[in-house]
Amino acid sequence: MASFIGCCSLKSTHRGVVPNWRSPRAAVVPNFHLPMRSNEVKNRTNVDDIKSLRLITAIKTPYLPDGRFDLEAYDALVNMQIEDGVEGVIVGGTTGEGQLMSWDEHIMLIGHTVNCFGSSVKVIGNTGSNSTREAIHATEQGFAVGMHAALHINPYYGKTSLEGLASHFDCVLPMGPSIIYNVPSRTGQDIPPPVVHTLAQSTNLAGIKECVGNDRVEQYTSNGIVVWSGNDDECHDSRWEYNATGVISVTSNLVPRLMRELMFGGKNPSLNAKLIPLIQWLFREPNPIGVNTALAQLGVVRPVFRLPYVPLPLAKRVEFVNIVNELGRENFVGEKDVRILEDDDFILIGRY
Repeated sequence: MASFIGCCSLKSTHRGVVPNWRSPRAAVVPNFHLPMRSNEVKNRTNVDDIKSLRLITAIKTPYLPDGRFDLEAYDALVNMQIEDGVEGVIVGGTTGEGQLMSWDEHIMLIGHTVNCFGSSVKVIGNTGSNSTREAIHATEQGFAVGMHAALHINPYYGKTSLEGLASHFDCVLPMGPSIIYNVPSRTGQDIPPPVVHTLAQSTNLAGIKECVGNDRVEQYTSNGIVVWSGNDDECHDSRWEYNATGVISVTSNLVPRLMRELMFGGKNPSLNAKLIPLIQWLFREPNPIGVNTALAQLGVVRPVFRLPYVPLPLAKRVEFVNIVNELGRENFVGEKDVRILEDDDFILIGRY
């Protein structure tokens, strides 16, 4: 006789043994997800320490010719940032090409940065994702390896509702200090003020990296929400006319000392005007193409690109040399002479 396991029990009747069917019942276990959290007191940055940062560099990730991280060049670049007054770095953001990293690479680079530089600069790991599950897991790992704060994007491509946006961020904000990143040109969806005002009730929300413009910046700062400009070409006015705390900058990879002066030295339209040609050049093509090309021309990183990014064309590279000479080579990172570089000097890698 067959035995019945799980959903059936056996009972005897005058006709023999027959199954007594019971409907399957799903096990309902409250809070079945057990996060990788500890009840021990963490050596973690206070959210107010993040809120006070004026200049944060979205740091570039350099590569070796086989496509692996060039940690020697990375360390040198971070050191240059620290020496020139940068207060924080975004690790594995858009500029750092987190979108081209495995999560193992991503968390390793965050941990490496904390281990080497965490006492000198605030390390903000880009652990956001369009998958809430991935964002939770990566953020747990990022804080476990010591990052001071997390950067969180809203779900892109597979966009959700406004209620879904709030629920997504609510899952990661309890883990530690966090910056929300609003860049509709990349995600295809704006994070509107009502959502941000709701999220601001969390004590872990450090502030917003806002790319929509200065009207939005003022809307938040007038309500006591910390904002960093996400647009280098607008950050001077954001800081000095619309009360932004500072900037999360791409340009500071190249000229950190000048960007610090722009954020700390008071209103300076003359310096801002001098930097605009460089900023415009950097964003002629989607970031990080410009900064990758520029750092290679400056000899700070190897001319290695992970596809789909490719260097700017020769004419643009010539233009960059002229911009460097106009601003002064001494204002840029590195010590080598700026070079045009030939097309054959660049290595493009699709598998790594």
